[in-house]
Amino acid sequence: MFVAKSIRWVATAAVALTATSAFAFEPTGKVECIAPSDPGGGWDFTCRSVGNVLEALDLVPASVQTINMAGAGGGVAFAHTVSKRAGDDQLLVAASTATTTRLAQQQFPGMDADMVNWIGAVGADYGVIAVSQASPYHTLTELMDAMKEDPRAVKFAGGSANGGWDHLKVLIAAKAAGVENLPRIPYLSYNNGGEAMTQVIGGHVDAFTGDVTETQGFLNSGDLRVLAVLSEERLAGDFSDIPTAREQGIDAVGPNWRGFYIPADVDDDARQYWVDALDTLYASDEWKQVMQNNGLMPFHPGSQEFESFVKQQISDIQTLSQDIGLIR
Repeated sequence: MFVAKSIRWVATAAVALTATSAFAFEPTGKVECIAPSDPGGGWDFTCRSVGNVLEALDLVPASVQTINMAGAGGGVAFAHTVSKRAGDDQLLVAASTATTTRLAQQQFPGMDADMVNWIGAVGADYGVIAVSQASPYHTLTELMDAMKEDPRAVKFAGGSANGGWDHLKVLIAAKAAGVENLPRIPYLSYNNGGEAMTQVIGGHVDAFTGDVTETQGFLNSGDLRVLAVLSEERLAGDFSDIPTAREQGIDAVGPNWRGFYIPADVDDDARQYWVDALDTLYASDEWKQVMQNNGLMPFHPGSQEFESFVKQQISDIQTLSQDIGLIR
């Protein structure tokens, strides 16, 4: 039975991946995926769902074991990968915009993005700016014009801490719109996006900043008006009526991507294998179903483009964080 499965896996991998990577490197035995969080979070979801599909597509010879390694907002896992797993070609580590945010804000002391290999993203949850149906603002341009007059004119609520990704999405949009004195923009942090939206709908706060999938329930009930989604193009399905910031003349994009890095000092053949494996996974019907079931939007830059994107995102977040005095 094991021999048959191994033969089937090798055959499938040879077809699914490029010929070079399929034969020059193949993972052997159990693959590990580090989720830099406790069970149940976004990184845990990324490891477990991707692991299941890699197994279903026979892109790994055995199982993918998720290892939860919480601590320091991903810093414990990043340090472990850098200091103890260099050259380990059987290891994947889940990452997201939260990872780049913390790297940009120097929350992983002594470490930077060049210390790992960024291999790909498998989807994203895009940022939005929304208001209650009773709000006087009907477009993102109107809201930003008010902030140009007075950066304290609009009070925002989000589910991340001050300086976290929800807060930064407001700053990305405001900076692109030409709002000055970004540190003066009021931002209130709540335990989660649902609590923040409740404050907006109740009229206690002017606007919500979060991810588009968080808004679906309040959007369907008619309680919330999404002024803009921070995506390159309009999203599909239930969100297709939401205009982008770019449509409104504000060049702001804010994807909370889900993806992976692997350790440094891995052979080029091994790195290419995992890049190709994620390409194959992303194109599969199995992964499309996972995305649909969990509200993930399309986001899968090519390998080199993804690495460039990660480093540019870190640079942009670093600049924004300096603008509001979080780092020097």
